[in-house]
Amino acid sequence: MKYIGAHVSAEEGVSQAPLNASAIGAKSFALFTRNPARWRSKSLTAKEINAFKENCANLGYDANVILPHDSYLINLGSPDPEKLAKSREAFMDELVRCSQLGLKMLNFHPGSHLKMLDENECLDLIAESLNLLLDETEGVKAVIENTAGQGSNLGYNFAQIARIIDGVKDKSRVGVCIDTCHTYTSGYDLATPEGYAATWDEFDRVIGFRYLCGMHLNDTLKPLGSHVDRHAPIGTGLLGPDFWRMLMQDPRFDNIPLILETPDPDLWPAEIAMLNALAEGTE
Repeated sequence: MKYIGAHVSAEEGVSQAPLNASAIGAKSFALFTRNPARWRSKSLTAKEINAFKENCANLGYDANVILPHDSYLINLGSPDPEKLAKSREAFMDELVRCSQLGLKMLNFHPGSHLKMLDENECLDLIAESLNLLLDETEGVKAVIENTAGQGSNLGYNFAQIARIIDGVKDKSRVGVCIDTCHTYTSGYDLATPEGYAATWDEFDRVIGFRYLCGMHLNDTLKPLGSHVDRHAPIGTGLLGPDFWRMLMQDPRFDNIPLILETPDPDLWPAEIAMLNALAEGTE
């Protein structure tokens, strides 16, 4: 089964996220467990934690279809010692929040070298950060999201992600989230049948499908290999209708959260319905 959802709002409290997901017909969802634009946020209250768990249970969302996203400020490969320490502290807080909410995964962008570190040095620093943080926590898997490679962001090819995974001691605590827009603009041609097949063959060879924990579903405004991250509503960008049909009918992507991050939340119910129809072969 395809578990298609969206990154829904939790501005009125994390307990509202499952309600917001249900309202748009989502079978999965993502959320921020804290303000993504601040280094520190208030702790979750017991009331809010219990309400989140109750709403998830009542609406049929278990932890396997919920993919929280960390703060955009965090850079686990920062060459600046002060920023690195703040990033590690913030990521630890994110892991703790996920654990409190009964969640099993935390999605994050790997990091940026800011043109101050060699790429491999930065990738190894990200792995070092994960080892330190995972050693002090239990149960929550750190899920690496591939990037478009904009600026100095790393994780834009499968080999870079594999290097991070190779450096993590506890392989059971690390996974991968593939963003469709990022994948295409980083140079993987998902839009053609040949490119689609070659991309996933390379993913399986270099990383392995055993590490795939979720996907972000985004069309793209920018061309193949542009390394520019500009999301577009499903079916309006350069990926093309054949890609979405191939993806929705591919059983390798069953039973994981498939999360819309497209730019217009008003379109999410229609996008979810369209993707479900493709998955069911009714469109």
